[in-house]
Amino acid sequence: MATVLNTNGAELPIPEVRNKDNFKCAILTAAWNPEITHALRDGAVATLRSAGVNDDKILLYDVPGTVELVNAAATILRHKECDAIIMIGCVIRGDTPHFDYVCQHTVQGIATLNAKGEAPVIFGVLTVENLQQAIDRAGGVLGNKGSEAAVAAIEMSNLHKQICTAHS
Repeated sequence: MATVLNTNGAELPIPEVRNKDNFKCAILTAAWNPEITHALRDGAVATLRSAGVNDDKILLYDVPGTVELVNAAATILRHKECDAIIMIGCVIRGDTPHFDYVCQHTVQGIATLNAKGEAPVIFGVLTVENLQQAIDRAGGVLGNKGSEAAVAAIEMSNLHKQICTAHS
Protein backbone atom coordinates (compact mmCIF):
# COMPACT_ATOMS: atom_id res chain seq x y z
CA MET A 1 0.00 0.00 0.00
CA ALA A 2 1.28 3.44 -0.91
CA THR A 3 1.83 6.00 1.83
CA VAL A 4 2.57 9.69 2.30
CA LEU A 5 4.60 11.33 5.04
CA ASN A 6 2.43 13.32 7.42
CA THR A 7 3.57 16.30 9.46
CA ASN A 8 3.96 14.12 12.55
CA GLY A 9 6.69 12.18 10.73
CA ALA A 10 4.57 9.04 10.36
CA GLU A 11 3.63 7.24 7.17
CA LEU A 12 -0.03 7.77 6.29
CA PRO A 13 -1.55 5.04 4.10
CA ILE A 14 -3.32 6.17 0.94
CA PRO A 15 -6.81 4.63 1.10
CA GLU A 16 -8.54 2.91 -1.78
CA VAL A 17 -11.28 4.97 -3.42
CA ARG A 18 -14.75 3.44 -3.26
CA ASN A 19 -16.40 3.50 -6.68
CA LYS A 20 -13.17 4.67 -8.32
CA ASP A 21 -14.74 4.95 -11.79
CA ASN A 22 -17.14 7.69 -10.67
CA PHE A 23 -15.01 9.48 -8.07
CA LYS A 24 -14.30 13.09 -8.97
CA CYS A 25 -12.27 15.53 -6.88
CA ALA A 26 -11.77 19.27 -7.33
CA ILE A 27 -8.60 20.94 -6.14
CA LEU A 28 -8.89 24.69 -5.65
CA THR A 29 -5.54 26.47 -5.48
CA ALA A 30 -4.96 30.02 -4.26
CA ALA A 31 -2.55 32.09 -6.37
CA TRP A 32 -0.82 33.76 -3.38
CA ASN A 33 2.51 32.13 -2.46
CA PRO A 34 2.52 30.00 -5.62
CA GLU A 35 5.82 28.27 -4.82
CA ILE A 36 4.02 26.78 -1.82
CA THR A 37 0.48 26.35 -3.14
CA HIS A 38 1.63 24.66 -6.34
CA ALA A 39 3.75 22.21 -4.33
CA LEU A 40 0.71 21.45 -2.15
CA ARG A 41 -1.50 21.03 -5.22
CA ASP A 42 1.07 18.75 -6.86
CA GLY A 43 1.23 16.64 -3.70
CA ALA A 44 -2.55 16.28 -3.68
CA VAL A 45 -2.64 15.33 -7.36
CA ALA A 46 0.14 12.77 -6.92
CA THR A 47 -1.68 11.20 -3.98
CA LEU A 48 -4.96 10.97 -5.88
CA ARG A 49 -3.12 9.37 -8.79
CA SER A 50 -1.49 6.89 -6.39
CA ALA A 51 -5.00 5.98 -5.24
CA GLY A 52 -5.91 5.20 -8.86
CA VAL A 53 -7.87 8.35 -9.69
CA ASN A 54 -7.58 9.21 -13.40
CA ASP A 55 -6.44 12.69 -14.41
CA ASP A 56 -9.80 13.46 -16.04
CA LYS A 57 -11.44 12.99 -12.62
CA ILE A 58 -9.11 15.51 -10.93
CA LEU A 59 -10.45 18.99 -11.61
CA LEU A 60 -7.96 21.81 -11.05
CA TYR A 61 -9.14 25.36 -10.48
CA ASP A 62 -7.09 28.44 -9.63
CA VAL A 63 -8.49 31.27 -7.51
CA PRO A 64 -6.94 34.66 -6.72
CA GLY A 65 -6.40 34.11 -2.99
CA THR A 66 -7.27 32.05 0.05
CA VAL A 67 -10.47 33.98 0.83
CA GLU A 68 -11.81 33.13 -2.63
CA LEU A 69 -11.45 29.38 -1.98
CA VAL A 70 -14.73 29.36 -0.05
CA ASN A 71 -16.71 30.95 -2.88
CA ALA A 72 -15.24 28.56 -5.46
CA ALA A 73 -15.99 25.54 -3.25
CA ALA A 74 -19.57 26.72 -2.73
CA THR A 75 -20.02 27.04 -6.49
CA ILE A 76 -18.77 23.49 -7.05
CA LEU A 77 -21.07 22.17 -4.32
CA ARG A 78 -24.05 24.02 -5.82
CA HIS A 79 -23.44 22.25 -9.13
CA LYS A 80 -22.94 18.86 -7.41
CA GLU A 81 -19.88 18.40 -9.57
CA CYS A 82 -17.54 16.51 -7.21
CA ASP A 83 -17.32 13.85 -4.52
CA ALA A 84 -14.74 15.91 -2.62
CA ILE A 85 -13.12 19.33 -2.75
CA ILE A 86 -9.62 20.18 -1.56
CA MET A 87 -8.91 23.82 -0.76
CA ILE A 88 -5.20 24.66 -1.13
CA GLY A 89 -3.76 27.92 0.16
CA CYS A 90 -0.93 29.41 2.18
CA VAL A 91 -1.32 32.34 4.54
CA ILE A 92 1.90 33.63 6.09
CA ARG A 93 1.64 35.92 9.12
CA GLY A 94 2.74 39.49 8.48
CA ASP A 95 2.82 42.72 10.42
CA THR A 96 -0.90 43.50 10.09
CA PRO A 97 -4.10 41.74 11.21
CA HIS A 98 -4.77 40.65 7.60
CA PHE A 99 -3.53 37.13 8.48
CA ASP A 100 -6.20 36.81 11.17
CA TYR A 101 -8.99 38.04 8.92
CA VAL A 102 -8.08 35.71 6.05
CA CYS A 103 -7.72 32.68 8.33
CA GLN A 104 -10.94 33.41 10.22
CA HIS A 105 -12.96 33.91 7.02
CA THR A 106 -11.59 30.74 5.46
CA VAL A 107 -12.11 28.54 8.51
CA GLN A 108 -15.65 29.81 9.08
CA GLY A 109 -16.45 29.39 5.40
CA ILE A 110 -15.23 25.81 5.20
CA ALA A 111 -17.04 24.94 8.43
CA THR A 112 -20.28 26.29 6.96
CA LEU A 113 -19.81 24.34 3.73
CA ASN A 114 -18.98 21.12 5.56
CA ALA A 115 -21.94 21.48 7.91
CA LYS A 116 -24.25 21.20 4.90
CA GLY A 117 -22.96 17.67 4.34
CA GLU A 118 -23.19 17.81 0.55
CA ALA A 119 -19.58 16.72 -0.05
CA PRO A 120 -16.42 16.90 2.02
CA VAL A 121 -14.48 20.14 1.71
CA ILE A 122 -10.94 19.56 2.91
CA PHE A 123 -8.85 22.30 4.53
CA GLY A 124 -5.47 22.16 2.79
CA VAL A 125 -4.55 25.70 3.77
CA LEU A 126 -1.27 26.36 5.55
CA THR A 127 -1.48 29.06 8.20
CA VAL A 128 2.12 29.65 9.17
CA GLU A 129 4.36 32.18 10.87
CA ASN A 130 7.02 32.30 8.14
CA LEU A 131 8.04 31.02 4.74
CA GLN A 132 10.27 28.28 6.16
CA GLN A 133 7.34 26.71 8.00
CA ALA A 134 5.42 26.66 4.72
CA ILE A 135 8.34 25.09 2.81
CA ASP A 136 8.67 22.41 5.49
CA ARG A 137 4.99 21.49 5.01
CA ALA A 138 4.86 21.71 1.21
CA GLY A 139 7.09 18.76 0.42
CA GLY A 140 9.86 19.57 2.88
CA VAL A 141 10.96 17.84 6.06
CA LEU A 142 7.41 17.74 7.43
CA GLY A 143 5.84 16.09 4.40
CA ASN A 144 3.21 17.62 2.16
CA LYS A 145 -0.07 18.85 3.61
CA GLY A 146 -1.54 18.68 0.09
CA SER A 147 -0.96 14.93 0.10
CA GLU A 148 -2.54 14.69 3.54
CA ALA A 149 -5.53 16.68 2.28
CA ALA A 150 -5.97 14.22 -0.61
CA VAL A 151 -5.96 11.29 1.84
CA ALA A 152 -8.63 13.07 3.91
CA ALA A 153 -10.68 13.76 0.76
CA ILE A 154 -10.66 10.06 -0.16
CA GLU A 155 -11.47 8.94 3.39
CA MET A 156 -14.34 11.41 3.76
CA SER A 157 -15.74 10.64 0.31
CA ASN A 158 -15.67 6.94 1.18
CA LEU A 159 -17.47 7.70 4.45
CA HIS A 160 -20.14 9.72 2.61
CA LYS A 161 -20.71 6.80 0.23
CA GLN A 162 -20.89 4.34 3.14
CA ILE A 163 -23.44 6.47 5.00
CA CYS A 164 -25.54 7.10 1.88
CA THR A 165 -25.56 3.38 1.05
CA ALA A 166 -26.59 2.46 4.60
CA HIS A 167 -29.49 4.95 4.52
CA SER A 168 -30.85 4.32 1.04
